[in-house]
Amino acid sequence: MGLLPASLTLLAGLTLSGCSQDVPKQQTEQSTMQSSAQSSAQSTAAVESSLCTQAWFKQVDQQLISGDGQGHGPDLGSDEWQSVIEFKLGVRGDTDVPNRHSKAWCAYVQQKLSQ
Repeated sequence: MGLLPASLTLLAGLTLSGCSQDVPKQQTEQSTMQSSAQSSAQSTAAVESSLCTQAWFKQVDQQLISGDGQGHGPDLGSDEWQSVIEFKLGVRGDTDVPNRHSKAWCAYVQQKLSQ
């Protein structure tokens, strides 16, 4: 009869240790998901803060090339340049294109370039 309580103690110990290992694993998974969400939010914020800057206009122009290849073309960021960019993207005149000279317009262009 002395073996029975020892067996129960061992079984209870294994059961409890199994449960205690699951909790940290779940906490680790939650922490990983939270870290991933924070990184994604930081990346989005970094992209949004770089929109509509001269560096961003230059990067867009390198992808879509608004000039004629001989050094002639609209000034980066100008209304004419934005019109050319809309044309190159095939969205000029679309009703869902945000107003030019707005962060929303730049975000729209960035989203189109990422597709």
